[in-house]
Amino acid sequence: MKRRRIVPSATASPVVESVYYTRVSSKEQEEEGFSLADQMRNARDYADKHGLQVLKEFVEVESARKPGRTQFDQMCAFIKQRKVPTIVICEKTDRLYRNLPDWVKMEALMKEHGVILHLYKEGVVLSKDSRSNETFIHGIQVLMAKRYVDNLAEEVTKGMTEKARQGYYPGAAPPGYLNNPATRRFDVDEERAPVVRQLFDLYATGNYSLADLRTVAEREGLTSNRRNVQPLGTSSIDRMLDNPVYVGRFIWKGVEYEGKHVPLITPELFMKVQAIKHGRKGGEYQGRTFAFTGLLTCGYCGCAITAEIKKGKYVYYHCTGGRGKCQGQGAALREEDIDRQLADVVSGLKMDDRVFATLRKGLKAAHEDEREYHARALANLNGQLTKVSNRIRQIYIDKLDGQIDTATYDEFKTKFEAEREVLRSQIAAHEKADKDYLEYGARLLELAQTAYLSYYRRSPHEKRRLLNFVLSNCVLMSKRLIPEYRKPFDLIASAARDSRKGGSLDPDGPGFPSRRVPPRGFEPLLPP
Repeated sequence: MKRRRIVPSATASPVVESVYYTRVSSKEQEEEGFSLADQMRNARDYADKHGLQVLKEFVEVESARKPGRTQFDQMCAFIKQRKVPTIVICEKTDRLYRNLPDWVKMEALMKEHGVILHLYKEGVVLSKDSRSNETFIHGIQVLMAKRYVDNLAEEVTKGMTEKARQGYYPGAAPPGYLNNPATRRFDVDEERAPVVRQLFDLYATGNYSLADLRTVAEREGLTSNRRNVQPLGTSSIDRMLDNPVYVGRFIWKGVEYEGKHVPLITPELFMKVQAIKHGRKGGEYQGRTFAFTGLLTCGYCGCAITAEIKKGKYVYYHCTGGRGKCQGQGAALREEDIDRQLADVVSGLKMDDRVFATLRKGLKAAHEDEREYHARALANLNGQLTKVSNRIRQIYIDKLDGQIDTATYDEFKTKFEAEREVLRSQIAAHEKADKDYLEYGARLLELAQTAYLSYYRRSPHEKRRLLNFVLSNCVLMSKRLIPEYRKPFDLIASAARDSRKGGSLDPDGPGFPSRRVPPRGFEPLLPP
């Protein structure tokens, strides 16, 4: 394969001033010399080789799974204060971020402050003028990096799911309850529970709107928790009235469980509230659900779009008017029209075969990058496991030699064995995450390609699940839906739209991962 030197695109600004960002995930990795020194040395070499003046170095010892990293945020603030565009030098995508908010933040810096991102190990230069194939592949790499660490977190979720099966809600206590740190369950909040009951009682009369309940909650000082000083908003009260936790049940990961906590209201009161909220008559469930409530917001005022039945059989959607009279309240739209427009939204993800093949190729390249992270993480964990196992053997020898007594031996043995079990579970989690990584990405593209064909075959419940997965929001304005796709479906929709307009994603064009060349001094980790 012909090697290619990394250079900024012809459309990029002639910037020579730069910063560089290096990161390891934990203090343990820093102490083990996991990769921080190598990143710093190679970033400096890269800057020297390309004649880039380094203004500042940002060195992070923190996981990138969640936004809010100290050095990353300081780097972004530093860039915003400058009057001229800045180059950001980083080893590769997963060193820079493994979460979507930080990716969005960097995209904004590119568009608004002219930042040019150099990912020297991936051989890619990104700016606001980058070609669509470079932008898409970078997005896929961010998503896959996020997926990898999310899979690790899922191992922790298993214990929470087991707690839910036993009847104990694993999350934070809702208003009216208190978390009990001793039992790791929640108890009735004797001070605030009466206010919650009052809100249900008032709404059940049919004479109080959500805005009225918000006024009552504010007057009574009801907040989402005891540490929060902000009163409950209308949307929070709306969710509270739909929450079955107050009648002794709860929903966790889409499954409803019978809880072992004390209910605050009766099932009859809860059903009456649901009847009024969702247009049912007589206080009884009629077996009718609205397919698209909760998915749409009003383009005029930002309130939720609700649904109601007219003439006993026609379902119309309109603005709730939670913030006062709104133009969207008078612009009701039939459910059939909503359904057709949502089908068109899903169809916006359909790509031609050539573009689909190109994106699959990019996905495989992104997977190869992640395999390196996986191999290095496993090497580090196995090193720690070996060290702990050696310590267990050593204290046994010390006990035999009479250097430590039995009590000391038992204390250290219990401690080291607990550490060993944690490391073993982390190793198993990494193995599972690596196995699921490429499969998840492939399913993602397959879903985008087949979503339109399967949409009409789905039940209303299945359509809702699909739309929740693909869309972050959908705005209804002047009887027209304006979609906001979740990442990376926004990139997929953009690529599909470009292909329909005659654009292209060139798999052999500049910046495509198959042509990446690591800088001098790097030996890429080859797959086994």
